[in-house]
Amino acid sequence: MLNRNTSTRATPTPLSKRALLCAAWLCAAIISPLAAHAQADYPNKPITLVVPFPAGGANDAVGRLIGQKLAEALKQTVIVDNKPGAGTTLGTAIVAKSAPDGYTLLLGSLASHAVSPHLFAKPGYDAFTDFSPIALMGVAPIILYVNKETPYMDVKSLVAAGKAKPGSLNYGSAGNGSPLHLAGELFAIASGVNMVHVPYKGGSAHTMDLIGGRLDMIFDTATSAMPLIKGDKVRALAVAAPARLAELPNVPTFAEAGYPNFEVSGWYALYAPAKTPADIVARLNAETVKALHSPEVVEKFRGLGVRPMGGTPADLLAFQRAEFDKHGKVIRDGNIKAD
Repeated sequence: MLNRNTSTRATPTPLSKRALLCAAWLCAAIISPLAAHAQADYPNKPITLVVPFPAGGANDAVGRLIGQKLAEALKQTVIVDNKPGAGTTLGTAIVAKSAPDGYTLLLGSLASHAVSPHLFAKPGYDAFTDFSPIALMGVAPIILYVNKETPYMDVKSLVAAGKAKPGSLNYGSAGNGSPLHLAGELFAIASGVNMVHVPYKGGSAHTMDLIGGRLDMIFDTATSAMPLIKGDKVRALAVAAPARLAELPNVPTFAEAGYPNFEVSGWYALYAPAKTPADIVARLNAETVKALHSPEVVEKFRGLGVRPMGGTPADLLAFQRAEFDKHGKVIRDGNIKAD
């Protein structure tokens, strides 16, 4: 008889090892079809699309439009959940830690996947290893605009004034380390003009100060700048895109203004948590790309100043890597810190 306080372990015989292997194989044979069926049945419940920005803005508009098209294609509800805060890291970290089952997605962006990871010591996620890229949805090129009462009619006259009196020109942004701040830093490097950055605490206060004559210029996405330009509130000098925008045919590109390498854009992309099954990622990619080619999305994106993109998950990953490296260098070289 064995003592209750004594433990013993029998050495498996060759027969018992074989039995264990058979049992493991049987379990795998049972579970695999169930897992495959679960993925084939995807989606069988509502999907949440986390937008790490406040409701009502351009990012929110893009997220809701794509969410609507995915809901129609997948025949399942897509809930848009706004989780703003901490330079988009709050909502982005939530998705990074979610189950990789295709039921929690992220509207990623320049901020979440190329800027904030450099600005925050502990953003709560890794921009590459914690996500499965799905598709690049669109890009919104940066537009340089000025107060329409200024004498600057083009980029050349603006740069000439800045070089004649270094430090005399200023530009505003939504905060230190914001994509708009980095666009200004990139232009200062490209043009050789020493400009003063004036950070604001988010919102539209910098726009109001430009209109009021307290700022010289702003670098903003076409999505945000378009209503101001069309409303004759500001004067657009150049757009950082490969070609002129159809909505702003009289606004030249930076290349036309003498800066061919200055192409800066805000962008929107769809991500899932890392290790999301490949077939689910493939389906989400296919439906997203299909939606981006639909006349409705093309037209609404155009109104937002966004160029529809598409492509494969690998295309998004390569694009993200280039953006991550480009903006990371500016942040390091300029010793830029988040507010």
